[in-house]
Amino acid sequence: MGLNSIAPRPRVYFDACIEIHYVERNPARYQNLRARMFPTEGARPQIAFSELVRLECRVGPLRRQDPALLARFDDFFALANAVKVEIDRRVFELATDLRATHRLKTPDALHLAAAITGSCDDFWTTDDRLQRAAENHLDITIF
Repeated sequence: MGLNSIAPRPRVYFDACIEIHYVERNPARYQNLRARMFPTEGARPQIAFSELVRLECRVGPLRRQDPALLARFDDFFALANAVKVEIDRRVFELATDLRATHRLKTPDALHLAAAITGSCDDFWTTDDRLQRAAENHLDITIF
């Protein structure tokens, strides 16, 4: 790679659980997530999310009536580095196929389909059941 070459940034779809662990600074996962988001070598990943992730992340703070935490989630979604993946008909069709073939729950199938159609390189989650469904589409990183 030449001096003027820039390493490509991997596009990483955050499952809602990853976003929640990161924003709420879950002691069991936060440091590992932070290290992967801000590597000492290589390119930082470009974060991808869908409105479904946003919905799932905002439920807890709204139920707990925690406006400060809600604002932290909203700030995270507003990051210049974050890319929103639209959930359109293509996503629903692929999600239907993934759900039928791999017996996924509807939200899991939608997240995975959004990551695939959104040209993501990796899908970060805590759910190891998604590994098989993602084969031949994108990498899965289990935290």
